[in-house]
Amino acid sequence: MARVSTKENKNIYFRSREERGLTREEASELLNGLTADRIEKIENERSLPHPDEVLMMAEGYKAPHLCNYYCANECPIGHQYVPEIQVKDLSRIVLEMLASLNTAQKMKERLIEITADGEIQEDEVGDFVQIQDTLEKISITVETLQLWSEQMIADGKIDRALYEKYKSQI
Repeated sequence: MARVSTKENKNIYFRSREERGLTREEASELLNGLTADRIEKIENERSLPHPDEVLMMAEGYKAPHLCNYYCANECPIGHQYVPEIQVKDLSRIVLEMLASLNTAQKMKERLIEITADGEIQEDEVGDFVQIQDTLEKISITVETLQLWSEQMIADGKIDRALYEKYKSQI
């Protein structure tokens, strides 16, 4: 069994590897091309991972949330445009989605009023920003559901081939 580090402030890559019960050497073998030294530099924050390395770790550690973390926190473009998604259970995701959709339904008519003339007047800006915020919450909830699905596939709780078959039919 792999020895567990006693380091307190482990980054997400370090924790993800340890959650799989892997040493750096074992992870290096699993991640085909990522050396134990490179993993150590990433885990001790002496070097940022490259996107392809994050993809390898996400797949090898069965931790798809690493991709979102990287984009939201370490990629300069993603840091500005990609919200960090928190892993949640399905029932919470669905309740959040329903609450957001109900709010959006109530705001639909106001959005039509605001945008009907093709301009946003000064007295409409506040409502428009609130509507945008609600739509952003819906978008984040959709991304959370996607991340949940990816995790279930990685864990073998959803059959990947069957999932992809139905996805390709859409």
